[in-house]
Amino acid sequence: MPTPPATGQALFDQLKSLTTEKRNPRTFGIDTAPLADVLQMLHEEDQRAVDAVTPELPYVAQAVEIVEEAFRSGGRLFYVGAGTSGRLGVLDAAECPPTFGTPPELVQGLIAGGREAMFEAQEGAEDKEENGAEAVDAAGVTSRDVVCGIAASRRTPYVVGAVARAREIGARTLFVTCNPRSQFTLDVDVAICPDVGPEPIMGSTRMKSGTATKLVLNMLSTATMIRLGKVYENMMVDLQMTNQKLVERSKKIVMAATGVGYDEAAEALGAADGHVKTALVMLLADVDADEARDRIERGGGFVRHAIADEAAESGA
Repeated sequence: MPTPPATGQALFDQLKSLTTEKRNPRTFGIDTAPLADVLQMLHEEDQRAVDAVTPELPYVAQAVEIVEEAFRSGGRLFYVGAGTSGRLGVLDAAECPPTFGTPPELVQGLIAGGREAMFEAQEGAEDKEENGAEAVDAAGVTSRDVVCGIAASRRTPYVVGAVARAREIGARTLFVTCNPRSQFTLDVDVAICPDVGPEPIMGSTRMKSGTATKLVLNMLSTATMIRLGKVYENMMVDLQMTNQKLVERSKKIVMAATGVGYDEAAEALGAADGHVKTALVMLLADVDADEARDRIERGGGFVRHAIADEAAESGA
């Protein structure tokens, strides 16, 4: 049974205990400070948010390993959040296909209030655990998937309900919150808890909490994609050439990785049907597109393995 949402004095007492809901003594005078001082205060608080992520890196690493294992087993990653947290999850999910060439269903964002909540606050959508549970069911989450709850406060009912439902299904669960680990009591596989401290403007978790959350999600998705072979050296090689900027970026990557000129890079990409990774292996291993694709498949998607394809070189 979902836990009834706290209201009135009970909710007040919950919020009062949260670090992200406390007043920040360093910004008491921000409303009367000169503009230069306002910006300096905000900048210094943002730096604290970045530093708060550092002690959480071991937990991010554990989360990456869980997501990588799920992807290799045919599972997916679902971010679940409300408000700013939900929007950050949807943003990270939406950027994976063009950046890493992944299918849209591999990483998905669920936000309280649905699509409309991306652009306009849907008041009350986050207040019921059953809404989160229903969203997980509607998305078709299975035991092969990973559900990552995102809530600066750690208490958002929609997120708590979604994570609880995911565990019932048998999915692996992660949670990103910006309150101290010592206060985290939810049952999940990995919690990531950058303790950003009180916000510059009390309770405005779109600020430091949003910054720290964005950093964590960036690392979670990017590190996983690196582990799956979607980066060569420090360049994205499974990006999709969906606009002119990405077409030219693809040529630049091929040129930087192989040393060829602009026209040769364009020719290789044409022969590779626009796939940067295939073009790289064609040029670096001196093979045609079909052989390059075979090498990439044998190499598990990694350019380095495809180039050093011993089976191909031995004629096996």
